[in-house]
Amino acid sequence: MFKERLISGIILVVLALFLIILGGNILLLTVTVLSGIGMYELYKIADIQKNILGIISYISMIAYYVFLYFKMPDKYTIILILVLLMLLMTAYVFTFPKYKAKDVIMAVFGFIYVALMLSYIYKTRMLPGGAFSVWLIFICSWGCDTCAYCVGKLIGKHKMTPVLSPKKTIEGGIGGLIGAALLGIIYGYFTKDYVNGYSISLPLAYGIIAFVGGLISMVGDLAASAIKRDNDVKDYGNLIPGHGGILDRFDSVIFTAPVIFYLAEFLLR
Repeated sequence: MFKERLISGIILVVLALFLIILGGNILLLTVTVLSGIGMYELYKIADIQKNILGIISYISMIAYYVFLYFKMPDKYTIILILVLLMLLMTAYVFTFPKYKAKDVIMAVFGFIYVALMLSYIYKTRMLPGGAFSVWLIFICSWGCDTCAYCVGKLIGKHKMTPVLSPKKTIEGGIGGLIGAALLGIIYGYFTKDYVNGYSISLPLAYGIIAFVGGLISMVGDLAASAIKRDNDVKDYGNLIPGHGGILDRFDSVIFTAPVIFYLAEFLLR
């Protein structure tokens, strides 16, 4: 199991390196595919992955990424969400009582939680200096998780969320945050000669962003676990050997990506 997980993890890192370095339309297409798979995994829990509610949401997801391709203003995203809700409610009304209100809520939630939030990987990559700042998403998410695991194993005693995730400890969480911040500072130090023109020290900016991102990544991880616990599901899927589905591997990334985007816009000017 560990060997399988390790090999899959290495392959994921290599793919991430390749796709994010390329950026542009290749990355946009990749994130689109990941969003579609992630939405399917989430909708499968609610059993709406193949019905009209799911289909409307998938089409809306594709429309959203087409908007990104053509660099349309954010106001069109808001319009799209409103249209999505109205279409879902129309399907809900005219097929009543086939679907429940909670199914409509899950459909809208899936679009925002997966497609919208995951798209910030691409949006961060397209920022000025995004070729470097986009990596903070993964430093925060996967770096914090790794550091938290190691520190928790070594000195973890106090449970962070005893019911939801008994293995996570407060000591591990603190270690994860410190580790993420240090990784951000080190990353900033080694890239400062390639990214310049900012009003704040790059290592300091990256350290702050990584710390905040690490904090949010833990919430994202726990949120995904809570959804699984609510629905008695062990993994969202089995696409990635040793890791589960897309949502199992990108649970913290989904939460972290929007935060990194807006922090990078605010701090890296």
